[in-house]
Amino acid sequence: MKNKLYCNQLGQERAISRIVAGTLLGCSIILGLSPFATAGDAPQWMHAVVNAPLPAHDEKTDAVLLFSETNVVVQSADKIKTVERRAYKILRPDGREYGIVRIPFRSPGQKINGLHGWSIPVLGKDYEVKDKEALEISLPMVDGSELISDLRVKVIQIPAAEVGNIVGYEYEVEEQPLVLEDEWLFQEQSPTRESHYSLQLPPGWEYKAYWLNHTEIQPLKSGNGWAWTVTDVKGIREEQGMPPVRGICGQMIISFFPADGMRDRVFSNWQQRGTWYWNLEAGRLNASEGIKQKVAELTASASTSVEKMKALADFVQHNIRYVSIQLGIGGWQPHTASDIFDHRYGDCKDKTNLFRSMLHEIGIESFRVAIYTQRGAITSETPAYRGFDHEITAIKLPAGLSDSSLVATVDHTKLGKLLFFDPTNELTPFGQIGGYLQENYGLLVTPNGGELVELPRLPVAMNTIRRTGNLTLDATGKLTGNISEMRMGDRAWSERSRLLHTTNSADRIKPIETLLAGSLSSFRITKASIVNLQHTDQPFGFNYSFEALNYAKNAGDLLLVRPRVIGVKSEGIMETTEPRQFPIEFEGPVQDTDTFQITLPPGYEVDDLPPPVDADFGFASYHSKTEVKGNVIGYTRTFEVKDLSVPVSKADELKKFYRIIASDERSTAVLKTSK
Repeated sequence: MKNKLYCNQLGQERAISRIVAGTLLGCSIILGLSPFATAGDAPQWMHAVVNAPLPAHDEKTDAVLLFSETNVVVQSADKIKTVERRAYKILRPDGREYGIVRIPFRSPGQKINGLHGWSIPVLGKDYEVKDKEALEISLPMVDGSELISDLRVKVIQIPAAEVGNIVGYEYEVEEQPLVLEDEWLFQEQSPTRESHYSLQLPPGWEYKAYWLNHTEIQPLKSGNGWAWTVTDVKGIREEQGMPPVRGICGQMIISFFPADGMRDRVFSNWQQRGTWYWNLEAGRLNASEGIKQKVAELTASASTSVEKMKALADFVQHNIRYVSIQLGIGGWQPHTASDIFDHRYGDCKDKTNLFRSMLHEIGIESFRVAIYTQRGAITSETPAYRGFDHEITAIKLPAGLSDSSLVATVDHTKLGKLLFFDPTNELTPFGQIGGYLQENYGLLVTPNGGELVELPRLPVAMNTIRRTGNLTLDATGKLTGNISEMRMGDRAWSERSRLLHTTNSADRIKPIETLLAGSLSSFRITKASIVNLQHTDQPFGFNYSFEALNYAKNAGDLLLVRPRVIGVKSEGIMETTEPRQFPIEFEGPVQDTDTFQITLPPGYEVDDLPPPVDADFGFASYHSKTEVKGNVIGYTRTFEVKDLSVPVSKADELKKFYRIIASDERSTAVLKTSK
């Protein structure tokens, strides 16, 4: 499902380095990458840093970036040449991956020229890999990419990428830009000693630079050229639950303004970029006769506007296959609604376009929304640049319309109530949005231009697991009983996406097995069923029965039994020796509840119960209580995530919160024999 969310050029290109790195490392023979290289002196710019002092790093650092250089020459509004250079020193075995160079490009809009790689061993002669040794491949791990996308990857393997050695590469990109802007991402996983960016513009041209996550650096000017340098840039160490790298790395966004005033491809603000988006869809929403007939058919039995919208949403979600074809401007411009409808496939912006065309036929106005699929990449302070990888729909609800199922709404000062909907996500019901979109910023595109808007956060009760269990304990410690759990929101989406195309009954109960294995040392499932797998507008559920031998533990004449039978809410995310560097991002708001009733074995009574727990840290809360009524122990708990981001300043509070939960999850009730 996540692959489907990379629907435009930026999103796919951002994913390439991660995907290719994980796929190609160690696979040179399978891919046909040449393991051979010729002796050849590395260039002077590499040898100049052989003895350079390393940037600050620790013992876990795989490699450091000794030198990087990006030289951009804008020759005209239709031609830009960029030369890139990198030199890394490998410090640990995992740093060998820096010997595989992968350069994404789009054909025919981009050309990669003169890709060369070199290694400078600690001992011996230099090695060189020339452009003729490079391999061009389609995106690995993306279904059908070899057939339907013009996004390619050029790959070379540099030999002697071993600890202590230096590897480097150089290449030139020649492109016909669709927009006149560039990004200099000078902070990466590896610490950087020095990084350079130079810009050469035609006479009379101007630029505007925006700095994110770094103090602004003033350039050195020479004629109509400028040069920036940053040094000793700290590496980004990956942390669980951190924001996307795009939202935290040091970067410079730079726009180029032509001398002749032709500024249809350069943007000073979101309003202008929105106008560009709006113009791209001109004439592409028009409904064909086939679309009109289908809309009439789908809405014939619907008596309300909401029922009509739901019928159209269901059609686009489930009957328009996701396929991404992006040629040239196709990374931003949708295909015509009629083409999408006739062929029954399209990417995210295509599905949005068709859905909007169909809404128009029932008198509902709607707008496209460009967004990034990870919260935190775009903020209210982000300048107007191409920082999106997905598109969804904003629907202008008719005045006075009220329906409790439509919860993903905001009140817009000019447009009224807007409902957000993602036609690409076929498992999230109409009226809701997934956690990846909530409190995320998107570009709302209207006839009056663009506007950066924050999407709503849904009520916590919309994303939940409600689990109840009726169980019986015998004197040997064996626990038997039935569990019923209902899931809504992303809690339902995650399980449906895993099971929707699974037909083997043994595979279908694997999520139950995984859940039980996380809480019980031994168990046997005696019965299991799934509820509402296909009905995405209904809560998804599991019903199952099991037995667990030796669940209760003997301690002399006592039995120790854990009231929290299954389900783990504690996390070890904060249990590290290193201080937290970045905020913690939750996937979405959550409200989970567990209720377990355990009938005691004959001849036993409760001697001691765990104390109640009430922990509320603002961003999340946890409450549990264990009671006894007659011969039944009752355990209830509620776990809530309220804020979707926890700042570093509250990292210790989050650690304490999870430790409180872990303690409660381990707590036991003590049973003794009745007198």
